[in-house]
Amino acid sequence: MDEGAYVVTGASKGIGRAVAIQLAKIGIPIVALARNSDELNDIEKVLHNINAESQSIACDLAIESDVERACEIILENFPRISGIVHNAGTIHPVLPVQMASRSDWSRCLQVNLIGVQHLTQRLLCNMGGELQSRISAISSGASLRPVGSWSAYCVSKAGLDMWVRCIALEQQDNKISAISVAPGVVDTDMQSQIRAADPELFPDHSKFIALHTERVLSSSKDVARQLVPLLTNHTMAQSGQRFDVREL
Repeated sequence: MDEGAYVVTGASKGIGRAVAIQLAKIGIPIVALARNSDELNDIEKVLHNINAESQSIACDLAIESDVERACEIILENFPRISGIVHNAGTIHPVLPVQMASRSDWSRCLQVNLIGVQHLTQRLLCNMGGELQSRISAISSGASLRPVGSWSAYCVSKAGLDMWVRCIALEQQDNKISAISVAPGVVDTDMQSQIRAADPELFPDHSKFIALHTERVLSSSKDVARQLVPLLTNHTMAQSGQRFDVREL
C-alpha cells in the first residue's frame, strides 16, 4: 500500500470529519486541517486512536500565514503526500449581490478557492513521482447553476471546478491527478446556516427548510463511504473530471 498521508481540510466536522475517519480506517495517515476548535482537538484524538501517525493542525484557509505554517509542518513530517481532500468551505454571505460586504464576499473566495490553490501549491513538492497522488475537491451543484443570494459561493465553486481541470492538465506528467466531486445535499452545519438565513433575502429558503423537514438530507457518514473509493482510487485517465456522489 502507498504509505503517504492524506491531507483533509475542514476535517473537524461534517463531511471532512467522516472522510478523515474512513480514510484512517483503511490505513492512511491523516493530516486533519480546520480552524482551531474543540472539534479539531477531538478529531485528532479519534484519528490518532485509529492510525498513530495521524495528526491535526489548526489552519484557517483564509489566513495566508496559517496556510504557510500548516504546510511547513506537513512537509517536515510527511515526505510523501498521497492525497489532498479539499473539503473546507463556507456559504457565508447568504445575501443579494448588492448587500454582501466586500470583506465577506472576499473571505468566501479565500476559503473556497484561493486557500485551496495556496495549500496545494505549497504541498506539490511532496506529491506525485513514481506513485500517483490524488487531489479531490468537494464541489457543489451551485458550481453549475446560479442560486439567489449565493453569488460568492456559486462563483467560488465554479472556479474550483475549473481549477481542478487546470491542475489536472498541468500535473499529468508529474502523476498528480485532480477531480471534483459534488456530494449532494448533506446534513451538515452549512445546511443549518442556510436554514438560518433571512427568508426575505434568500429566495430558496423554503426549499431548504423542506429538505430538512422531509428528511431528504444525506448523512456525512454515508457520503464519506461513497466518496472514499473515488478519493483513493481514481485513475489518471479520470483526472480533470467532475463527479456527483448520487451517480457513483
